Amino acid sequence: MVRPKKHLGQHFLTDKNIAANIAGCLSGNYPVVCELGPGTGILTSALLERDDITKLILIEIDDESVAYLNTHFKDDRLEITETDFLKYDLSKISQHPFALIGNFPYNISSQIFFKALENRDLVPEIAGMIQKEVAERMTASPGNKTYGILSVLMQTWYDIDYCFTVNENVFFPPPKVKSAVIHMTRNSSTNLECDDKLFITVVKTAFNQRRKTMRNSLKSLLKEEIKSHAIFDKRPEQLSVQQFVELTNLITKEY
Repeated sequence: MVRPKKHLGQHFLTDKNIAANIAGCLSGNYPVVCELGPGTGILTSALLERDDITKLILIEIDDESVAYLNTHFKDDRLEITETDFLKYDLSKISQHPFALIGNFPYNISSQIFFKALENRDLVPEIAGMIQKEVAERMTASPGNKTYGILSVLMQTWYDIDYCFTVNENVFFPPPKVKSAVIHMTRNSSTNLECDDKLFITVVKTAFNQRRKTMRNSLKSLLKEEIKSHAIFDKRPEQLSVQQFVELTNLITKEY
């Protein structure tokens, strides 16, 4: 039996029905699927039930889990890689777009999503379980107190659905928080009509001082002559993705 390791944020799902529901979130549009953090393989089993998956790559950092998976799973479609997902070159998984799925470790879930965002054309679909609070942030709308960096950046390039909530008692060991399953699909945004890198900088800088108006939080990026624009009277949680694009274009001449 694999021992859950606190430093890896491991909470193993024990409910096969929930695993099947997570696996069922995938559209089937991508025959290559990467499962991150399979642990003891409860989601892996559900994924292997799907005939539309022609290749399933498991990315696992825990050597004990890797040994368990190699012993208990024999399938020609399966490939197990022991590595750190956050440091891994995702083009090694597939040269073609693939779906990413998993019961994502809660302590690095935001980093996982930012990694996927950097590879958004290679990862057009994501389904997974995360902390409920993070799922609510990712799906939040402007004006909501949970709307923040993750909300804006992920919604810029993905359509995100909150699928269902999962209680603590279906994990070993039980986490201290509720969980949620989300499903993300790459949207039609290929060109934001602004500088992408500056856009990301503007979003992060604004929300790092979210209680301030844009005029004050972005002071280091602004010229005096553009501070009079009405958008600078707003706070970051009031701005839509498109307004952040507009804001970035106002600042672009600085760069």
